[in-house]
Amino acid sequence: MKCLVDSWYQPHPLRWLLWPLSVFYKLIISVRRQLYVRGVFKQHQISVPVIVVGNITVGGTGKTPFVIWLTTQLKNTGYRPGIISRGYGGHAQHYPQLVDKNSVARLVGDEPVLIYRHTLCPMAVAPDRVAAARLLVEQHNCNIIISDDGLQHYALKRDIEIVIVDGQRQFGNQLCLPAGPLREPLNRIKQSDFIVVNSSLTSTDFSMQLEQGAALNLSDSALIKSLDQFSAKTIHAVAAIGNPQRFFEQLRQHNISVIEHSFTDHHCFRESDLQFGDDLPILMTEKDAVKCQSFAKPNMWFVPIEATIQGKLLDQLIIKLAGTDYYG
Repeated sequence: MKCLVDSWYQPHPLRWLLWPLSVFYKLIISVRRQLYVRGVFKQHQISVPVIVVGNITVGGTGKTPFVIWLTTQLKNTGYRPGIISRGYGGHAQHYPQLVDKNSVARLVGDEPVLIYRHTLCPMAVAPDRVAAARLLVEQHNCNIIISDDGLQHYALKRDIEIVIVDGQRQFGNQLCLPAGPLREPLNRIKQSDFIVVNSSLTSTDFSMQLEQGAALNLSDSALIKSLDQFSAKTIHAVAAIGNPQRFFEQLRQHNISVIEHSFTDHHCFRESDLQFGDDLPILMTEKDAVKCQSFAKPNMWFVPIEATIQGKLLDQLIIKLAGTDYYG
């Protein structure tokens, strides 16, 4: 898998072996989208505006912290947001499945647990995002829906699309899966309403920076350490996210000696995964921590992140929402 991902972002002969499959994939997804656009496949419109937050590449772009930021901003503005998600990694017995303070990642997914804890807004997960959205509107009086990672779920009609772009890796070799990282052709991004670039190295209209907070202990929530307290020390860094290297490099910026432990995105952790044969501190992302709480040890810490947005994105969103047909 690592070899495949590496071939997306640096010259590698593997991409040309996979190129015919990419052409076929691109054709299929382009035809599929047109079938929705032309009304052959039905799009379902619900009674409140829908904002879809997604990306066109595989791998982490910072979508989850952005959804938390967006939900919080809309809530503070006076909206009653509800959040829907596929719930990747979760295995609930029935759908739609509501997310609450007692939800666990193995049932609803790691990202929904994290998003709910930060926003405390009504949230539902389901493969059928239309059903999840209707549940929140009908039972929780939500007057706006935020769809987490639903850009390619065209059955749900959307009013606003926000695409998150990795400003460092960008679009790799600009090929579609499996020869490249694109879920959809690159020109798809031009059809979205807003583009937010994470960790951009150049000037953009809307850029996002992810700032790390102090490390919190998994076994004792009262224990907090600044990352500088780990400076000049060796630690185990654990990440099961779309782009683990971003997390590792952020830790190294604090002069921390990092032993890397990468896992596949949404990996379901077991206690044995974090047994490294020593008592060195273990630092992980908050997304991973929600799956490790049941076997937390005193040497386990997680590092929360918070998104900050440059540019008047919220103002422009409010203006665009004011132009939609529904409001009550």
